[in-house]
Amino acid sequence: MFNLFRRRDKAVRYLLGGLLMLVAISMVVTLIPGFGSSGGRADDDIVADIGKDSVTAHEVQKTVQDALKQKQIPAEMAALYVPRVIEQLITDNALVYEAKRLGMNVTDEELATAIRSLLARYTGGGQPDKAIYERIINDQGMTIPEFESNVRKQMLLTRLQNIALEGVVVTPKEVESEYTRKNSKVKIQYMGFKAENFKAEVRIAPEAMQAYYNSNKEGYRVPEKKNLLLLVADQEKISAALQIPDDQLRAAYNSNKDHFRTPERVKARHILLQTTNKPPAEVDKIKAKALDVLKQVKNGGNFAELAKKYSDDPGSAVKGGDLGWVTRGQMVKNFENAAFSLKPNQISDLVTTEYGFHIVQVLDRQEAKLQPFEDVKAQLAAEMKKSAVFDRMQVSIDQARAALQKSPNDSAAIATQYGLEVVKADGIGAGAPILGLGQSPDLDAALATLKKGEVSPVVQFGASKLAVAEVADIAPSRIQSFAEVEPSIRQALTDTRSTEIATQKAAEAVKRVSAGEQFEAVAKALHIEVKTPPDFTSEAAVEGLGSAVLFGDSLTKPVGSALGPIQAPGQTVVAKLLEKMPADMSQLASHREAIVLQLKQQKARERQELFYDSVLTELIREGKVKKHPQTIQRLINSYRG
Repeated sequence: MFNLFRRRDKAVRYLLGGLLMLVAISMVVTLIPGFGSSGGRADDDIVADIGKDSVTAHEVQKTVQDALKQKQIPAEMAALYVPRVIEQLITDNALVYEAKRLGMNVTDEELATAIRSLLARYTGGGQPDKAIYERIINDQGMTIPEFESNVRKQMLLTRLQNIALEGVVVTPKEVESEYTRKNSKVKIQYMGFKAENFKAEVRIAPEAMQAYYNSNKEGYRVPEKKNLLLLVADQEKISAALQIPDDQLRAAYNSNKDHFRTPERVKARHILLQTTNKPPAEVDKIKAKALDVLKQVKNGGNFAELAKKYSDDPGSAVKGGDLGWVTRGQMVKNFENAAFSLKPNQISDLVTTEYGFHIVQVLDRQEAKLQPFEDVKAQLAAEMKKSAVFDRMQVSIDQARAALQKSPNDSAAIATQYGLEVVKADGIGAGAPILGLGQSPDLDAALATLKKGEVSPVVQFGASKLAVAEVADIAPSRIQSFAEVEPSIRQALTDTRSTEIATQKAAEAVKRVSAGEQFEAVAKALHIEVKTPPDFTSEAAVEGLGSAVLFGDSLTKPVGSALGPIQAPGQTVVAKLLEKMPADMSQLASHREAIVLQLKQQKARERQELFYDSVLTELIREGKVKKHPQTIQRLINSYRG
C-alpha cells in the first residue's frame, strides 16, 4: 500500500502503466492533471468538425497503429477497422460537446480528486512522483495536453451516460419471465448429418472444376511477395559488447552525488485494521479488534502470522506486514511520525490514520548517508549502459541505413562495420512475420511502397530490435494456374457438394418425421444414429452439439415437434422435442437480485445506444457535427492492400 511510488525502475513504470489503463476504456488516458491544454490542428487533416473542435486523421492513425502494434487486429483487417475507429471518435467527441452544451464541466479540483481517489489504495495517501507520470505519458506516445483533454472528456462522457441511464426499471413480470426462460429445461433426441459421411457419394467432373476456376480466378491470386535483406540492431548483443570506462563512471558519480544519497529510512512492517468506507457504528468494533491484536503482539505473538491473519492491507499482509524500507514523505503523517519515533524491534501503540488503525514495528533504521562509489559502481554502470545502448543502436542503424542506400551490394561489410546482424527473409507479404524477428507494422507500412533496390526507414521489432530492410527482389502478384490449384478446387467442390447432400438428407428427415413417421425409423432408414443428450436449458450447452442457442425459438414448440434442419458445428441436425420441464419457481427469490441486475444492464445498454445515436443524429442535423467524406475515404484507402 505504501511503497508503490518508492522506486523508479522499469517494473514500477510498467505497473503504473497498467494501472493507468483503468481510467478510460474508450480513450487512451494516463494520470497527472494540471499541466496545460489542448493544442491546435491542421485544417487539411480534419476527419470531422464537432463544434469548434475536430477529430483529425492523426488521431485515427494513432488509434489504428496502437491496435496493430498490440496485435488487437491483423494488418489485413485494418481497412475494415478504420471506419469503426472514425465513428467511435466522432461519437465520443459529439457526446462531450453535448455535455458541455448542457452546462456540464469538470474543474481542475474535480479532476485531481478523481485521480486521488483512484490511486489512494496504492499510495497509502502519499503523493505520486510527477516525474514518473511524465515519463509514463511520454512512453505511451502522448503529450500532457492530450492527457488532460482525454481525462476530462471521459469524465464528461460518464456524467452524460449516467443521466441517460437514470430511471431504468425492471418489473416483477419481466423478472419472472426471464427466470422461466433461463431455468426451464427440455429433452430432445436428434440425428446428425455430417458432410464428411457423404463425401464418398460425390463425383466432381473435370469440366466443373475448370468452370469453377474460370469463374473464380481472382480468388487464386497470389499477392506480391518481396525478398528482403535486413540489417538488425539487437539491444542484447550491442549491450554485451558495450563497456563503460571507470573514469566515466566516477565522473557520473561525482556529478550526481545527490542521486546516491540515502535518506534517513526505517525498515517497517504493520498490521492495518481498515475503517475506510465503513459506517461510523462499526469503527468502535474495529478499534476493539485492533486493540486485541495489539495485545497479542505485545504478549509475544508472531507479528508476521498475525499480519497475515488480520491485516486489511492486501499488499503487505501476504508478506507478514512487511513494507520494506520507507523514507519520510512516503506515508500519511501519523504513520510516519510513529514509524520514525520507534527504535529497532520496538512496537507502537495503535496508530490512527484516515485508513484505520495500524500496529507498527520498526525492524531496522539507517541514518542519511552518501553511498560510496564502490558500492554503487555496478548500479551506475548498468544505468549508463542502459542509456548508452539505445543511443548506440539508433546511431548504428541510422549510419548503416545511409551506407546501405549508397552501397546496396555491401550489406555484409556494412553490418560488420556497425556491429549489426544480417537477416535474409524471402517471400514476405503484407503482415507476414520474419523468422527470428517477428512481425512489424512499421515494416508492413514501409514495404507497401518500396521498389527493388530501395531501403526502408528504420523500423522496430518488439521492444529491443531496430532494423532497416533492403528489397532484394520482388515476385509480382499473379493468378495461380489451374494445375496449381486443381487439388484445392476439387476439395472445395467436394466439401460444398457433401454439405448440400447432408442438408438435403436432413430436410428429408424433417419432412418424414413431420408427416408422422417414427423418429427412430427415419434415422434407421437414412443410416443415421439417434442420440439423446441430457436435458438442458435454453442457455446451456447441448452434449455433442454445442450451445442451445442453435435451436433459437424452436424449443418453444409443442412436445413432439420436429426441429430443424439446424446448422450445428460440423453437421446438420434434425431433432424431436421429447419433454418440457418447467422452472422451479420456488428458487426464484434467490435468483431475483441477479436477474434484476442483468435486465437493468441489458436495458441500460439498449438505452445508451439509442441515446448516443439520437445525440449524434441531432447534432448532424443542426450542423454542429460535420464529417469530411474525402478525408475519411482517403484514410480508409491508405490501409487497403
